[in-house]
Amino acid sequence: MHEREVVVTKRECEARLVPAGTEIMIPKGSFVTITQALGGTFTVAVNGNLARIEGKDADALGKTVELEEFETPADGSVNEKQVWAAIRQCYDPEIPVNVVELGLIYDCQVITNDAGEHIVQIKMTLTAPGCGMGPAIVEDVRSKVSQVPGVSGVDVELVFDPPWNNDMLSDEAKLELGLL
Repeated sequence: MHEREVVVTKRECEARLVPAGTEIMIPKGSFVTITQALGGTFTVAVNGNLARIEGKDADALGKTVELEEFETPADGSVNEKQVWAAIRQCYDPEIPVNVVELGLIYDCQVITNDAGEHIVQIKMTLTAPGCGMGPAIVEDVRSKVSQVPGVSGVDVELVFDPPWNNDMLSDEAKLELGLL
């Protein structure tokens, strides 16, 4: 979604201020402007601030969330393409580009442990080390990848070496952000 839409909240809902990450409660009947609706989350302008609302609270905005569903591989393995597709459903709340195209994912591996469980290990970074939304973005990645069939666990390690910079943006991200 690229057009802004003003809605009135249908019920009280939780949100996180962007970029601080501070939890707030948006009261029922509040006028909010949806500035971004991507990956099952919503960024809204409310009382002069940006806030992120999780998909579980989409109904408070009068919206529904439809995320990609994955078919279970017959052999019980984890389809790595599905893992990457799940990660691509995660967005920075201020930037309309997914975390893969932003260059925030440094490594992603599916490991099978001794018990035969498939654990996805991800190394990722943030556009800024002090980003208060970091925990929410990491949890979004963890949550979405855990929905991939066959995934028993997700380990997301937040790293800052090498530091993120604009050169890590994909050409698609640069085009979306007007940098090409």
